Amino acid sequence: MPERIWIIGASDGIGAALARSWAAAGAHLILSARSTDKLNDLAQSLGPDHHVVPIDVADRHSVDQATLEIAQLGQVDRIVHLAALYDPGKVTEVSADAAAQIVTVNLTGSFHIAQIAPKVLRPGGQLALCGSVAGYVGLPQGQIYSATKAGVINLAQSLRSEMAGKIDVRLINPGFVDTQLTQKNTFDMPAMITPEAAARAIIKGLNQRRFEIHFPRRFTYFLKLLSALPYWASLPIMRRLTT
Repeated sequence: MPERIWIIGASDGIGAALARSWAAAGAHLILSARSTDKLNDLAQSLGPDHHVVPIDVADRHSVDQATLEIAQLGQVDRIVHLAALYDPGKVTEVSADAAAQIVTVNLTGSFHIAQIAPKVLRPGGQLALCGSVAGYVGLPQGQIYSATKAGVINLAQSLRSEMAGKIDVRLINPGFVDTQLTQKNTFDMPAMITPEAAARAIIKGLNQRRFEIHFPRRFTYFLKLLSALPYWASLPIMRRLTT
C-alpha cells in the first residue's frame, strides 16, 4: 500500500519540495497550508491521488476541522509539520503583535498538531515537528523566532517520551534553507542549501531511527558545540556573531 503522508506547510519551500519527492515515490499526499491556491496548483502538478486540506495551525477550530476531514480519508502514516512564521530583527525591535503571532503559529501551532496527531495517525505512525538550529542557542537577530523553535524542540522531546510505543515522534532541525523565510535576512547565511536538498535530508532521516534530523551538518555541529559550552565561553562568541 502507498504511504499516506500529511504535509503541513506544503505550499512552498521545504514542504513543496517534500511533496514533489514523496509523490514521485508513489506516496498519497494530504497537502495543507493557509494558501489554498498554491496548494491546488501543487496538487494538480503532482497528479491524482492527492488531497488539499486548508489549515491555519494558529486557529484550533481550523485544526479540528482539518482533522475531521482527514480522518474520513483513512489513517495517515506520517505527519510532517513545517508551518512557521519568521520576522528577523532584534528583540527590542519586533512589535508585540508580531511576536505574539509568531508564538501562536510556531509554538502553539505545533502543540495543536501534536494533540490531534493520534486521531489521524495509524498505530506507530510518525509525527515530525520542525524546530530549527536557531532553537539550539539564542542567536543574534533570532528574536522571538529562536525562542519559539527552542520551545518546539522541547515539546518534541517531551512527546518522544510521552508517546513512546504509540507514535514515532521525530524532530527536524534545519539550518539555512533558501526559502521565502530566509530571503528576509540581510546577514550572511553560512552553508545555505536548497529546499530540494533539505527534502532529501528529511526523507532520509525519517526513514532511519534517529530522533533528530539536522542539516547541513557542517553548520549544525558548530551550533551544537556552541550550545554545549558554558556561558562564560559561549556568550563572548555570540557577541562577536552580533557584530
